[in-house]
Amino acid sequence: MADYEKLWGANYPEHLKRRLEYPDVPVFKLLEQSAERFPDNPATIFMGGRLTFKQLLDKVYRFAAALAALGVKKGDRVAIMLPNCPQAVIAYYGALKAGATVVEFNPLYVEREIEYQIKDSGSKVMVALDLLMGRITKVRESAGLEKVIWTSIKDFLPFPLNILYPIKARREGQLVEVPTGPGNYQFVDLLKKHPADPPEHEFDPSEDVACLQYTGGTTGVSKGCMLTHRNLVVNAVQVRNWMPDIEDGGERILTVLPLFHSYAMTTCMNLAALCGGTMILLPRFIIEDVLKAIDKYKPTLFPGAPTIYVAIINHPDVQKYDLKSIKACISGSAPLPVEVQKRFEELTGGRLVEGYGLSEASPVTHCNPVYGLRKVGCIGLPFPDTVSKIVDLETGEKELPIGETGELVLKGPQVMKGYWNRPDETAATLRDGWLYTGDIAKMDEDGYTYIVDRKKEMILASGYNIYPREIEEVLYEHPKVKEAAAIGVPDEYRGETVKVFIVLKEGEEATAEEIIDFCRDKLAKYKVPKLVEFREELPKTIIGKVLRRVLVEEERKKAEKAEQSAG
Repeated sequence: MADYEKLWGANYPEHLKRRLEYPDVPVFKLLEQSAERFPDNPATIFMGGRLTFKQLLDKVYRFAAALAALGVKKGDRVAIMLPNCPQAVIAYYGALKAGATVVEFNPLYVEREIEYQIKDSGSKVMVALDLLMGRITKVRESAGLEKVIWTSIKDFLPFPLNILYPIKARREGQLVEVPTGPGNYQFVDLLKKHPADPPEHEFDPSEDVACLQYTGGTTGVSKGCMLTHRNLVVNAVQVRNWMPDIEDGGERILTVLPLFHSYAMTTCMNLAALCGGTMILLPRFIIEDVLKAIDKYKPTLFPGAPTIYVAIINHPDVQKYDLKSIKACISGSAPLPVEVQKRFEELTGGRLVEGYGLSEASPVTHCNPVYGLRKVGCIGLPFPDTVSKIVDLETGEKELPIGETGELVLKGPQVMKGYWNRPDETAATLRDGWLYTGDIAKMDEDGYTYIVDRKKEMILASGYNIYPREIEEVLYEHPKVKEAAAIGVPDEYRGETVKVFIVLKEGEEATAEEIIDFCRDKLAKYKVPKLVEFREELPKTIIGKVLRRVLVEEERKKAEKAEQSAG
């Protein structure tokens, strides 16, 4: 490891520190400190409505007091199932102030997923959007959920949108009447009823779990990562350090990434609390809304995923919007194609760099320097106080030399405490202090790390290891290709063969032969796709990461159906 440390030290830009000091405080303290420093600065902007830091903290305290009155004690789990809106921010910091552990839920979850996560986490209280109450009600009793605090999008809309929203909702058949009675509480009523007098608890930031962040379940059942207060504070400080020209009290963060995901929780919400920045909240990704928000509110920071940046650079009217306010963007969740990076920087004048993280690490662990040496197709250098190495895929015990491909393992103060109620899986993932990421990677002579692919998504064809990302990078170079994904499908002769899924840019046409010929000039013969399927869109996570496993499952079902027909 000493050699890696030497490489990182030599290539860290002078303005970045390899070692940092971190405040030993619970997460909500970041918000309290910014409210003290910048009480009248806007903390959130939502559909034109604004909350100052002073107003936000008042509501956070009221909500914490309400939770305590409802019986929430230190260590209890409070579920939050909301889109990006002020209520999501209030509920998050309010639950933490009340001493609870936050459990974030994706608002797109179906009943089965809601029930599983409530049961697994042991949540007794949930904060939810009124539009989701139908799904929650169906599983409430079986899941053991005792109390639901519901809210509506209109609750924090400014005039006259708060009047117009119910009219529009009624016209579109989306007006929801939430039943009153025991166990159901209205969010705004609780804020009015309870004074800003929250409970006071003693916290051990290194031990007390702030958040159970459930993984996407790509390797079996979804698991809750136990992220401590220290984990989350550390990662926010690390992100803050990585962007040296951040001005405390002067940044505006475009928050279209969903706050229930660890990526936005850290790089949008907790970062804003740390530096006194303004969150521009968008409840969902609609490209026109994003462009209008940038043009109107002038965000300076814009964490996102490649699909968001792809949509921006390909929008036919992008030149009509002023995007020049953007200073820096960290792209995560999926590989950032170089052509996307170049075009986005041309449009904005800002810097777009690729980073890397995972829920188990709060989530960010690596990033290319915003100012300094950055490398194409690379996740950059480890964050301060973070170290990583590449180990063999078979045993995970042998450290590999520079340039060789193996599993990326890492350690740092942002790494989780473990998986909730899963000691065996914790032991398999956290070994001797190292987090085993499940990602295949290599490190170059400068200490920069390259993710080759997911360990479980590697394609094995005729004895060769083929990494989907390598094929996708080539496909993104094709002038007609907007999005691409590569997977392995069963092949009688080769074991597996490569199939690619293509979304073309608007107005473009292409043939399978054209795509295959393009790859033939840029890839070894065994890596060239044999099958091509054109699609209108690709399946993605809520933050825009292409779900290769969904495509694999679709192909498996197709093959089974074909076998049955043949039989």
